[in-house]
Amino acid sequence: MPFSSYKSLSAVIKKFQIKYVQTNFVLETEFPVKDDFKSELDLLFTDGVIDNSESAICENLIYPVLKEVWKFYRNKLTLWSHQTLIYDEDLSGVPDYIVTQRNPLATIVFDKPYFLAVEAKQDKFEEGWGQCLAEMIAVQRINDDLEKTVFGIVSNGKVWQFGKLNVDIFTRSRNLYTIEELDKLFAAVNYIFQQCELQINNL
Repeated sequence: MPFSSYKSLSAVIKKFQIKYVQTNFVLETEFPVKDDFKSELDLLFTDGVIDNSESAICENLIYPVLKEVWKFYRNKLTLWSHQTLIYDEDLSGVPDYIVTQRNPLATIVFDKPYFLAVEAKQDKFEEGWGQCLAEMIAVQRINDDLEKTVFGIVSNGKVWQFGKLNVDIFTRSRNLYTIEELDKLFAAVNYIFQQCELQINNL
């Protein structure tokens, strides 16, 4: 069944027998936010239509933040948008964004290992985490490496939540990050990308 069929976090936890814990695992790692980015965001909030659909949330709020941080890791990581991910008939679909190791052949090669899945939702965070955790489980199984940590983000563009999956334990961060506190949000996203890069260095 496609990722979009999973409507709640509890349904995924039960189906795949995942343990669930909550703790603040994100260690904010300072990241400079450019003034141009802040100005563009202010313009969007003042005059733009930014959250009338999940596509608008992706394009206006989520992707710009991910892209700004990804630029610093692009030699080792590739950021994909709406790329099909298939493990089996129970775990398949199209995550909004996914981060992989950069393939040495070309940036157009979508290849494991995968590190991060990102899901955009219009305020339906439990549904978003159901889909995101299903994507994280698919990533883990495609990688065929339970010891590697897979990260997940669910956001409505304004509020960002973070999670991670290691072996059979899903950890959801208690801390919420908001687009209004850009420095803290960028520091959290930077930490996730940093952890993805560290796992490549340890391969």
